[in-house]
Amino acid sequence: MKRYTLLLAISLFGTTLLLGQKQKTTQESIPKPKKEQKEAVVRTTDTLPPNEKYGLRIGADISKLIRTSIEENYTGLELVGDYRIYKTLYAAMELGNESIIKDLPNINTTTKGSYIRIGGDVNLYDNWYGMQNSIIAGIRYGMASFSQELNSFTITRDNEGIAVFPQDTRNDGDPQLGKVEDLTASWIELVFGLKAEIASTNIYLSASIALRRTLQQKQPGSFKNLYIPGFGLTNDFSKIGVGYNYTITYLLPFYKKKR
Repeated sequence: MKRYTLLLAISLFGTTLLLGQKQKTTQESIPKPKKEQKEAVVRTTDTLPPNEKYGLRIGADISKLIRTSIEENYTGLELVGDYRIYKTLYAAMELGNESIIKDLPNINTTTKGSYIRIGGDVNLYDNWYGMQNSIIAGIRYGMASFSQELNSFTITRDNEGIAVFPQDTRNDGDPQLGKVEDLTASWIELVFGLKAEIASTNIYLSASIALRRTLQQKQPGSFKNLYIPGFGLTNDFSKIGVGYNYTITYLLPFYKKKR
């Protein structure tokens, strides 16, 4: 009995499968209505190059936010923006504020100030269909206004260059200690980076590196600038500095143009 039941079930399954396949073939052979044919024609036009978005992209440097959260001696915020003015040309600007304590073996200083960098970027990348990513090369002019405070210093040699032992550390009461206001600096920089849109959401992630050269800087007097807001670390043997940033931005599209 079970044998006949199994054969009957297999026969019914095979018949159902054949009938379904025949119905599907019949449906496919029926001509499509004119409305569906029109929709198919419209879909073929979607393969044409899409319009590209032009607008203002604004955001922040997330690397400075991360440093602020994990480094005890650093606080910083940088806002970034660019505006697309031509197919491959963007006007760009960054502005921010930094406060940092530099604790070196013989000196401890606090730097506080604001800065702005203005310039432009060129997109060197020919995007794939529907994408708006960038490989950028750009130039900036930077300016900073800041203060320097000498918290402590250590005398290791006397006026004749002879080593002092024990070393004399001054951290209170010395006339050289204190804050110097109204310091300024300016520089020029070359920027290279990548910008990538996240799945057509108008949200962009970017990473860039900047090669900087100071044009002028006002020194505190009793010591030299160890750090310039917006520029970064300085040194005694070169005017060159290096910076980097990682940003997240959002594009506010104002209009579209054909590619």
